[in-house]
Amino acid sequence: MAAASTPYEKMNVAVIGAGVVGLTCAAELLGRGAHVVVHERGPGIGAQSCSWYAGGMLAPWCEGESAEEPVVRLGQEAACWWERHAGGVVRQGTLVLAPSRDRVELGSFGRRTSHFDEIDREAITALEPDLAGRFSRGLFFREEAHLDPRKAIAALAERLVAKGGVIHFGSGVEAADLDADIVLDCRGLVARDVLPDLRGVKGEMLLLRSHEIGLSRPIRLLHPRIPLYIVPRDDGLFMVGATMIESGDRRRISARSMLELLGAAYALHPAFGEAEIIEIGTDARPAFPDNLPRLIRRGRVIHVNGLYRHGFLLSPAMARMAADAALNPQARPEMLHDLAA
Repeated sequence: MAAASTPYEKMNVAVIGAGVVGLTCAAELLGRGAHVVVHERGPGIGAQSCSWYAGGMLAPWCEGESAEEPVVRLGQEAACWWERHAGGVVRQGTLVLAPSRDRVELGSFGRRTSHFDEIDREAITALEPDLAGRFSRGLFFREEAHLDPRKAIAALAERLVAKGGVIHFGSGVEAADLDADIVLDCRGLVARDVLPDLRGVKGEMLLLRSHEIGLSRPIRLLHPRIPLYIVPRDDGLFMVGATMIESGDRRRISARSMLELLGAAYALHPAFGEAEIIEIGTDARPAFPDNLPRLIRRGRVIHVNGLYRHGFLLSPAMARMAADAALNPQARPEMLHDLAA
């Protein structure tokens, strides 16, 4: 007996933007049976997307230190979604540390978060032998995970095409030009032409290579002004990041940020002082005034935007809600926490 059809199987969907939000929305709708075409103005995956410079931490409970409740709750969907659709998820938790002079920051972080164990010097050494003797206290969020963002979006795009989706590169289309039942506008900061309350929050990162130290999980090193993180990748690579600057500038790293990022790596372990700087990356994340994402419907166009610094963490939940909204043309524009209730 033939399987029953779904309401999505007769739906033609166009997605504008092949960053993490556009690709997750496309994968979700394709998985439900829709015909999906993705239009990307850049020449390839990640070419003009802040997804390329992301940390890839699937850390909902750590994000609760400064994020609203929906980020923590909806972010818990992320690791399983990425495992199903792209693979490469590493479930080794997150380790939060602080130098002795900043020990008060560790207590403050713990009071604002949950789902962690307080650990001592011996436990830190058991988790990360190369950090033996360097930190006396830490917080271990054992249920969290991470992935390599560049590999994840490449795998997602490859599977999308393998399952019948289409991706057009160098396609600077507008929603009005597309012959589709539903258009998902996932252009990030570029969408300020129609979403004027979007703002840019600049992020800067370094990619270092060192074979003198090994880490198994992301390390968050607490700092009185900004949190800094170091995420291990393959082949001795480490991503160092987490600057947040109120600016739409997408090109230049500041001298202060460079010093802070390198200083954080060195404070974690002096071996990073001899590391090779492989890459310096900057881009601007799209954010609304409250730093929460939104789904906004205007006729057949659904805008999915404003994921701030939670792109890989929240895009699975946003994709799920966008797919649900695609079947409900009467839905009024709502905020993330309303749609998710």
